[in-house]
Amino acid sequence: MQRRDFIKHSLLTGLGLSLAHPILALDSFPAKASRLCILHTNDMHSRIEAFPNDGSRNAGQGGMTKLASLIKKIRIEEDNILLLDSGDFFQGTPYFNVYGGELELKLMSEMGYDASTLGNHEFDNGLEGIANQLEHAKFDILSSNYDFSETILKGAFKPYKVFHKSGLKIGVFALGIKLEGLVGAKNYGNTKYLDPASTAQEMIQELQKKKCDLIICLSHLGYSSDVRLAEQISGIDLILGGHSHTFLDEPNLLKNAEGHQTIINQVGTAALRLGKIDFEFSKNQQTSFASARNLKVY
Repeated sequence: MQRRDFIKHSLLTGLGLSLAHPILALDSFPAKASRLCILHTNDMHSRIEAFPNDGSRNAGQGGMTKLASLIKKIRIEEDNILLLDSGDFFQGTPYFNVYGGELELKLMSEMGYDASTLGNHEFDNGLEGIANQLEHAKFDILSSNYDFSETILKGAFKPYKVFHKSGLKIGVFALGIKLEGLVGAKNYGNTKYLDPASTAQEMIQELQKKKCDLIICLSHLGYSSDVRLAEQISGIDLILGGHSHTFLDEPNLLKNAEGHQTIINQVGTAALRLGKIDFEFSKNQQTSFASARNLKVY
């Protein structure tokens, strides 16, 4: 499908919006129209291969190897891509039991991920298990609300990163779920958990100072918590969620009491879906908007 035609078949139509009521309206725009394609996953859970062809619901679908083929195809079609993941890439198949996460991180690196964050299952082999595998990640693993300063992971993760794409500044930060009661205490040790809402506010202020055109949160809080975050905090343009394994048919648009609009998306688990969200920024039209599809991986 040609780009212009694809934009017409966009999320705007599905949500009953028009260019007069864009999903996002930013204060500043690049000198010329710029397009950004965001691809994202969550909760892949060591699903390296597709589900077996055994007649089950997901037979022959999903898996990182099939995902890689789809991403490769999209890279041929799109110029400016940001590939992101919202955590729990570890744990779920024997591949993790045998290799401890090495294979997952190598495959994600080969696919060209730009950033991911930590889910609770990244702690399944303890802090040492994370530290031992980091060398295989050729992309940034971000963590904004886990304080590792008193652990062996001190300084291992950035709280945010600004990506530059065709004159655009894209700010990305990441929020993890509370580990207490969910992960064995010995597995996270002296890791301190910081409040997601207040941390998000700090990250937004920092990224706004850097004049980011788009602010993205990689969240491993769960869908209902993502909704509450968008209701409480203004300034997040896009929340890419994880943890709750929520299969959204299309991203949700939430407008909070202050009038800020946030797009929330999540694509289930096991690399069964790939989220694709396209933003276009135009100085002449003084608007930016998103089109979206959650693509099946088969």
